[in-house]
Amino acid sequence: MASRLLSNTLQSQAGLTKQFVRPLATAAKQVAATRTTVLSNGLTIATEENTTANGAATVGVWIDAGSRAESASNSGAANLIGRIALKNGKQTGGELTARTTHDQTYYAAKTIGSNVEKTVQSLSEIVQDLKLDSLESERAAVLNQQPSMEDVTFEHLHATAFQGTSLGLPVAGLNVENLTSQDLTSFVKANYTANRIVLVGAGDVEHDALVKLAEKSFGSLAAGSAAAGVQPSFTGSEIRLRDDLAQQAHIALAVEGAPFMSSEYLNLLVMQSIVGSWDSTLGGAANLSSRLSTVVNSHHLADSFASFTKGYKDTGLWGFYAATQNREQIDDLVHFLQKEWNRLSTTVTASEVERAKVQLKASLLLSLDSTSAVAKDIGSQILTTGKRLSGDELAQAIDKISVSDVRNTANKFIWDQELAVIGAGPIECLTDYTRVRGNMAYNRF
Repeated sequence: MASRLLSNTLQSQAGLTKQFVRPLATAAKQVAATRTTVLSNGLTIATEENTTANGAATVGVWIDAGSRAESASNSGAANLIGRIALKNGKQTGGELTARTTHDQTYYAAKTIGSNVEKTVQSLSEIVQDLKLDSLESERAAVLNQQPSMEDVTFEHLHATAFQGTSLGLPVAGLNVENLTSQDLTSFVKANYTANRIVLVGAGDVEHDALVKLAEKSFGSLAAGSAAAGVQPSFTGSEIRLRDDLAQQAHIALAVEGAPFMSSEYLNLLVMQSIVGSWDSTLGGAANLSSRLSTVVNSHHLADSFASFTKGYKDTGLWGFYAATQNREQIDDLVHFLQKEWNRLSTTVTASEVERAKVQLKASLLLSLDSTSAVAKDIGSQILTTGKRLSGDELAQAIDKISVSDVRNTANKFIWDQELAVIGAGPIECLTDYTRVRGNMAYNRF
């Protein structure tokens, strides 16, 4: 559902739905600066020490090796490797988690300060000594998994928006059944290199001590060559997966967005907050600040919706996702959405922008409520941009965003721009693509 999507809108996992989860004082305690050191082989160590963590720590490795690093022949390798490594890496001295996305793979262990050395050693073994004993069982698990319709919708959105590029490949893969041990070993050798890895520590972790542990455990890791940087092209297009027997229709519309954590990316986040999100199951669903939520609630146009922003190194997606049982009024939903999009470049008000900025800052800061969340934020930012903006720096950057910035960004990314459209389920009434494209701009005088 769209409410779950919001928790994954940012690669830092800073979802708007978390803004009321914890009091502000929790995030305010984490005021230490992020320290970084680069080893001679290119591996980066980044830490944020937190004396209020009460001994808790999260240590992990973030690797520039997601499905985007694959080709059609080895599609699915990154995800399969991550699953195998997670199954093998149980002796980390903590609770190990792993995840593969379009652009990254990470392995992180939530532990205590006294177990950091053991955790680093275990992470080193995961990265440098992949054991493939569980290949067949994990292959079967991948092939048998049943993704949610939300996940299916977003994978198709990437596939059509970035068709013909590696960013359009699904994380779960297209060729999992044919991957061999040699394919996986070759992928690790090419991508699990020092210059593409960030070792992150958050909480009860001392930076200089972690650097020494990294030199001991990762110092012999090959430096590797720089990743090829070819910006994927965005293609205006659509995919329709009609199933009139399905209970809900799932739709997504997106334009090309801005690179992760760029100034325009922050502007798009503010615009995301203006469009907002809505869920019919919320107790206050009828009283949200978003104009679109008022229309959707009044006319029962959807069960839930969420605006989203996804950023990568050199591009992104900005758009809207909805799930609805009201199959007969999908055209109305799209109509009012596009009116709201076009309003962002014309008549959005200063009060809307200010309210959205407050909501966004609260979301970003309050999401950093654990050492795991902080580590994820550090790893994602440094791996993607080469640095990490602190909470204060982010807040200052957001404070500077003006109505003019929002209108200019909307004019650049939305007004009369190409878009990708996905519809799955009972979508007979989903607006024709040519009309959706035509409504990306209205006559104005």
